[in-house]
Amino acid sequence: MTIINSIVNWLNYKRIYEIELFKKHPIETQREVLFDLLDQARDTEIGRQCQFKTITTEREFRERVPVRNYEAYSPYIDRLLKGEKSILWPGETKWFAKSSGTTNDKSKFIPVSKQSLEDVHYRGFKDVLALYLKNNPDSGVLYGKSLTLGGSHRVNSFNNNSYYGDLSAILIENTPFWSDFIRIPPAEVALIEEFEEKVAAIIKESRNENVTSLAGVPSWNLVLLQRVLEATGKKNILEVWPNLEVFIHGGIKFDPYREQYRQMIPSDNMNYMETYNASEGFFAIQDTPESNDMLLMLDYGIYYEFIPMEDFHKEDRPVLSLDEIELEKNYAMVISTNGGLWRYLIGDTVKFTRRNPFKIKITGRTKHFINAFGEELIIDNAEEALKVACERTAATISEYTAGPVFMGENSKGAHEWIIEFDKEPNDLYHFVSVLDGTLKTLNSDYEAKRHKSITLERPHVRVAPKGLFYEWMKQRGKVGGQNKIPRLSNDRAYLDQLLELKKKKFGDQA
Repeated sequence: MTIINSIVNWLNYKRIYEIELFKKHPIETQREVLFDLLDQARDTEIGRQCQFKTITTEREFRERVPVRNYEAYSPYIDRLLKGEKSILWPGETKWFAKSSGTTNDKSKFIPVSKQSLEDVHYRGFKDVLALYLKNNPDSGVLYGKSLTLGGSHRVNSFNNNSYYGDLSAILIENTPFWSDFIRIPPAEVALIEEFEEKVAAIIKESRNENVTSLAGVPSWNLVLLQRVLEATGKKNILEVWPNLEVFIHGGIKFDPYREQYRQMIPSDNMNYMETYNASEGFFAIQDTPESNDMLLMLDYGIYYEFIPMEDFHKEDRPVLSLDEIELEKNYAMVISTNGGLWRYLIGDTVKFTRRNPFKIKITGRTKHFINAFGEELIIDNAEEALKVACERTAATISEYTAGPVFMGENSKGAHEWIIEFDKEPNDLYHFVSVLDGTLKTLNSDYEAKRHKSITLERPHVRVAPKGLFYEWMKQRGKVGGQNKIPRLSNDRAYLDQLLELKKKKFGDQA
């Protein structure tokens, strides 16, 4: 073990002990977090409205504070943006993470308090390092730099009191000067708004550096790595950065990109570590390399609740605390945070894989699914089915989206998939058959609707020309950063936009 790792591991020892403690006592930890949040916010406007001072049980908290989405919170946030204080959280809220989200195209401005910066976001990144070094004590990651591909919006000013930008830009603005010694690119490059210009500048800054780790969204980092190879003329990334050892990723599921990364970084010693962080908070970390789930971080100043997705649209839907959840069931996540979000419906869905300790997988979004015919197809089903289809037909997928084909006078319904392959299947018909068959095994509702093709026909798969999804995201002003390609939709808006762009940009024969 190197001397640097020994020192860092010694400094991390207390934190690892604290993580082990909340793993052993999760319910008590969460209860403590809730009442600490209530105590800190008791004199805010929302604290007075909901009488935080007199809440003594989790049940009273549920009865007093309604579950709300962003639209319900926007009147409060508009006032915070104008400089009003102590509305949702004590004192002044100066920073707002701008996020288009994936529920609609309207921008959201998520309040980021000083406490959430320090106790959630920065703490999350520190814990990623602590857990990685715990699992890899002889790592050389600290001897090089971490290449981070951040967001597409630099920090902007609403007024003299408040500022907004991508979360990554806010984090960069608030990190100390010495962070440039361990991170690349420097702040002025990381905050370039135009994606192509940023990528070119990152390559110039990093190609001769000792990069030992990567961090970011898999899809956009893949674009960056492809450009690095083009610029350097190298065959793989290890010829550019021979000491690269870990990619810390989040934002979207990694499985569709795994094979492309293996080809680009051909090493059995390369590590991949998933995180679940968003503008609203840092929620979970893959704490063991052999598992494909993530440890729910319970002591960050975030209190969690969960709505079973089968009850999501009911008027009297149940909202469960951590001790009430069931394994392998789909839940919408509700959070109360030290950023001033109270029982906030974040829009993500998760399932629990373990209770001791509590571990989760992200399954999708509350509004990103296909249920045009009662089939309840979620992103988790889609990703798993595509993975199997690729394995069976030697294919690799770059991007995809899917939506319904609605029933016509003389036609049945179906699902239409637009798929951009990095490597096309050796037999497209077989690919579709495996995709269809796997969906049937994963989703009984889908299987019922596909029975004898009474309701749903076999999936319609269109092969997209290379670059179609990138051009589409570029036209929508959503290239880079935390922007995500919508995977499933209950209408045809995304499909029709892509097909129209395909026709205009690539021609009918593409």
